[in-house]
Amino acid sequence: MVTLESEASLLEYNTFGIDCRAKGLAVVREAGDVAELAKAGRLCEGGYVVIGQGSNLVFGERYEGLALVMRNKGVKVVTENEGEVTVEAKAGEVWDEFVRRCVAEGWHGVENLTAIPGTVGASAVQNIGAYGVEAKDVIEGVKAYDVRGRREVEFKREECGYGYRESRFKHEEGKRYVVTSVRYRLSKIYEPVLTYKALADELGEGGAKDAETVSRAVERIRWSKLPKPEDLGNAGSFFKNPVVTRERYEWLKKENPDMPAHETEDGMKLAAGWLIDRCGWKGRTMGRCGVYEKQALVLVNNGGCRGEDVRRLADAIKDDVRGRYGVELECEAEFVRSR
Repeated sequence: MVTLESEASLLEYNTFGIDCRAKGLAVVREAGDVAELAKAGRLCEGGYVVIGQGSNLVFGERYEGLALVMRNKGVKVVTENEGEVTVEAKAGEVWDEFVRRCVAEGWHGVENLTAIPGTVGASAVQNIGAYGVEAKDVIEGVKAYDVRGRREVEFKREECGYGYRESRFKHEEGKRYVVTSVRYRLSKIYEPVLTYKALADELGEGGAKDAETVSRAVERIRWSKLPKPEDLGNAGSFFKNPVVTRERYEWLKKENPDMPAHETEDGMKLAAGWLIDRCGWKGRTMGRCGVYEKQALVLVNNGGCRGEDVRRLADAIKDDVRGRYGVELECEAEFVRSR
C-alpha cells in the first residue's frame, strides 16, 4: 500500500536544490500504486507532478498538489534474437544505471546517452538526447496509467509524438498519463554513432572500439563542462537549441560568421549556449542564481536559490538573446506551477 506524506519537503527530489514543500507526496514502488492512488481519489488530473530524479524541474516555494515520486524498479528482456534485444525497464530505474547495464550486457544504442541525470520514465517523456542519439531512436513503446480514464494504456513509438526534446507526455493533455515503464529495442551489433565532433575527437582515430569506450568518453566530456548536481544544484541544459529557417540562419551568419549550427529536418539548429555566451551571460549571477562559468546553457543554484530567482534569470537571458539575434529561446527545464 502506497504511503502519503503531508507537507513534505522536495529538497531531495530536485537536482536544482530548491527547498520547496508539497501539500502531498507519494513514492511509487510498484506500477499498481499509481492506480491505487487514482482510484482512491488522491491522484486527480491537473493536481499532481511526476518526479523521476527531478533533474528537469524548477519548483516555486510551494506545490499545492501531489508530488508523485517514481521509484518502481526492474529491467527484463522481453524478446531476443541474434541481432537485437527488446528490454523493458520500469520508470523509476535510474537512467545512467540502466545505460551502464545495457553497455555491460552488450545491448547497444544508448551508450551515447551516458551520465544524463534522470530516470527511465523521464527518458520517454523528455526524449532525452546527446551526441547524435535520442531516446526515440531506441524506444519501441511506452506503458502508462491514464489518470482520466482510470486504466493502463500502451503507446507505440509512433504514437508518442516525438520530436526534439518533445513528446505527447509533455503537454497538458499528455500529462494525464503517468509513464510506468518503457520498452527499448537495442542492437547486439555494435555500430558507433560519432556524428558529434567533440566525441569523435575525444575518441581519436580507431578509438570507438566498443560501447564501453564510447560511454566512458561521453562521461568524460559531459563532466568536463557540466556541474554534477550533487556538487552544484542545476537542471542540466536549461534551454533548447533553437531551430530557425535556413534563410534566417544565412542572414544571421552574415553578421556572425563563427555562429555554429547544423541542419535538421525542421531547419537550422543553433547552439543556445553560444548565443547566451555571446550575450555576455557566462559566469554571471542574478540574485542567488547564476550561469555556469564553463557552460552558458546551464543555470546553477549559488545557494538558497528559489524558483522565482531562476525564472527571473531565464527571462533576462531570453530577452537579451531575442534583442540581439531575434531568436526565441525555449526553456527545456520545466517550471512547475503551484497547481
